[in-house]
Amino acid sequence: MNFKMIHENYNVFDLGKTMEFYEKALGLMEKRRHTAEDGSFIIVYMGNDTTDFELELTWNRDRDKPYDLGECEFHLAFRVDDFEKAHALHKEMGCICFENESMGIYFIQDPNGYWLEVVPERN
Repeated sequence: MNFKMIHENYNVFDLGKTMEFYEKALGLMEKRRHTAEDGSFIIVYMGNDTTDFELELTWNRDRDKPYDLGECEFHLAFRVDDFEKAHALHKEMGCICFENESMGIYFIQDPNGYWLEVVPERN
């Protein structure tokens, strides 16, 4: 048997704000969406042309407050070809939430509180 990771789901409170963040911060674009017939939820798959892996954003109409992410001891990682440029963008956006200079990585936080690791390309 061979398994291939295809997507990760994040439940989001404000779909538009979240999509805007992922587009600006990480270059992800909407690939497709599914809207419930009764409008109770919307699922948007975001991705880019460098991988088939997608981020699935799920918005639920009846949700009246942000999701509780607990201690947020999980993250999704992104490798970037221009680490310094990415760091400058994320610093300008004010979304860097943790830097580990000794490891040469940092984390950004999306509008829902999810952490995303940014890692440089390494030889």
